[in-house]
Amino acid sequence: MKLEPISNPNSLVFDSSVLAHQTQIPSEFIWPDHEKPSLDPLELPVPLIDLAGFLAGDPEASAVASELVGKACRDHGFFLAINHGVDDALIGDVHRCVDRFFQQPLVDKLKATKKTGEHCGYASSFTGRFSSKLPWKETLSFQYSANENESHIVEQYFCNTLGQDFAHMGKICQEYCHSMSGLSSRIMGLLGMSLGVKPSYFKEFFEENESIMRLNYYPQCQRPDQTLGTGPHCDPTSLTILHQDDVGGLQVLFDDEWRSIRPNPGAFVVNIGDTFVALSNGRYRSCLHRAVVNSKSPRKSLAFFLCPKRDRIVMPPLELVDPNNPRKIPDFTWPTFLEYTQRHYRADMNTLNSFCKWLQQLKS
Repeated sequence: MKLEPISNPNSLVFDSSVLAHQTQIPSEFIWPDHEKPSLDPLELPVPLIDLAGFLAGDPEASAVASELVGKACRDHGFFLAINHGVDDALIGDVHRCVDRFFQQPLVDKLKATKKTGEHCGYASSFTGRFSSKLPWKETLSFQYSANENESHIVEQYFCNTLGQDFAHMGKICQEYCHSMSGLSSRIMGLLGMSLGVKPSYFKEFFEENESIMRLNYYPQCQRPDQTLGTGPHCDPTSLTILHQDDVGGLQVLFDDEWRSIRPNPGAFVVNIGDTFVALSNGRYRSCLHRAVVNSKSPRKSLAFFLCPKRDRIVMPPLELVDPNNPRKIPDFTWPTFLEYTQRHYRADMNTLNSFCKWLQQLKS
């Protein structure tokens, strides 16, 4: 969806401590009837991928995992990963960090306010960026780098933005991002195997990834039938690794119907993003998904968005290009795609196609 300037960016404030209890919600948060939440959706047939055998080098287990992942990524781009090697205690610590940050008064959260056109910082809904179909959520996003020269980038962000009182939270989030980067590398090995590419290809491509971590908080809403926590979109990034709390809300569009993914505390939800669609030469899918809210309790999730190093050229390996499978997407770099989604286009199901047309116009 093309971005349109809003007439008064300061006209609405999303203060969840107030809005969570209001029986009438502002019109900016009310979505069109055809996009409003569906009641009691069926569950998405999403495979449970046990990574233990693959990580141990078991050929049979690896072949099974590769086949399951490949089918899921061709069908809808979502799967669940268990026995992933990430410490449960660390995951719990980050969820407590989410509670600590978002339960602060709004004036304190605003210290980390995201600047216009940037992707890091605190955002209370998308007020100030959009004027309609606003999401019922708050987020805190920050940069992560796997480059050893930036090994404390997350800790530094928290200290510089929120002060020394948040130094411990920064350390926990830094450790979590490091774990996510490692898990991403392992999953990239599996994705390479599933595509018939040497397992090291995508691992090496993302070796010095410059990724984004986002803490999501969806307050309860007294009119959950009228709004969405996150609108329908495909992730523009390469790979998303999501951990949900025990409150359901994630839905995926599959066979023209919204399907739910039930929370599983022992699993990560993994999905393909548009940048990996380009890397796979269109063989894998990035599917529309959204988040719904409820009137009883807030929902939290932790989203790690794997992104390549800024100077990496996004293009598929030669093994995935042949006369029957010609190039579908032109070369690009991740910063260019990110800028497009931040300044020109609100992410939806057509983001990648729109971006490709935009690239061609720039070159013409």
